[in-house]
Parts: sequence; structure tokens; C-alpha cells
Amino acid sequence: MITEAAGNLLQADVDALVNTVNTAGVMGKGIALQFRRAYPEMFVAYQDAAKAGQLELGRMHVWPTGSFTGPRYVINFPTKGHWRSRSRLTDVERGLGDLVRVVGELNVRSLAVPPLGCGHGGLDWQQVEPRIRAAFGDLDQDVHVLLYPPEGPPLAVASHAQPSDRR
Repeated sequence: MITEAAGNLLQADVDALVNTVNTAGVMGKGIALQFRRAYPEMFVAYQDAAKAGQLELGRMHVWPTGSFTGPRYVINFPTKGHWRSRSRLTDVERGLGDLVRVVGELNVRSLAVPPLGCGHGGLDWQQVEPRIRAAFGDLDQDVHVLLYPPEGPPLAVASHAQPSDRR
């Protein structure tokens, strides 16, 4: 089941939180920065994986929280290679296949999913949302997905505004 959600994804009462990341080991903006601040040990593990060349587009990086209450996992979902790059829909599609695999392997019953690649990655939510819904619609197990749509235009697009447009 997929339910549209609003508010702070980090406060969702779920088994797993999905975090959008790059493969370069940088969490300097957007939701990734919020995750970095909330889970500093996860950030260290993510950086170590990046330095070891273990982060790949289309492949999840899973960090167990070790918590008995709240999320059991943070699932880092690479949506782009370099942090300055834009996300590509094909990378999100490949990643969704792996996310569904990971959810099944870990027996995750609920997860919170942000608008994959739609913030600083610049993707169009109208193209990403149906792909997320299709990926989880094919899942054999009963999983509750809290889907968080973007709260504005893609930041990669909005950041190209002229200085006089910024207030």
C-alpha cells in the first residue's frame, strides 16, 4: 500500500527511511544533509563506502540503525554520481529495482520514501512518482510505503534563477 505523506520524513514511524545520496560521499544539501545531522554514524559508514568505491548508481547502501524503536534501517539511495550532477531517470529506475529487492530481503514492512532525485537532482516528480508506484505495486509482500512528494520545484532548476529573482 502506498500513502502520500507530508511533513518531516525523518520522524516517520516506519521500519526504514530512504535517503537520497550521491556516490561521491558528500551529504551537504537537502534531505541528505538532514540525514547526516540525524544519523552521524550512518554518514561515517556512507563516507567509508564511498572511499572504498562501494557506492554505485542503482544499488542501495543499507545502514542498520541498531534501534529497537523507530527506524531499523537507513537505506541510502544513490540518485546521482557527483553531488554537482543532475539525477537521471534511468538511475532512479534501476535503483527502484534494487530498493524493492532490499525491502524484501530485510523483511521491511514500512518505509518512508522522499521524492527521489527531484530536489537538487532536478528530476520532474510527474515522471518519478509513477515509477515509484509501479515498483512497489509489483511487490509480493505487504509493505506500507509513505511517499513524500516534493514541496516545491526541483532545486536544481530553482537555483538557476537570476539574482534579482531571489528574495
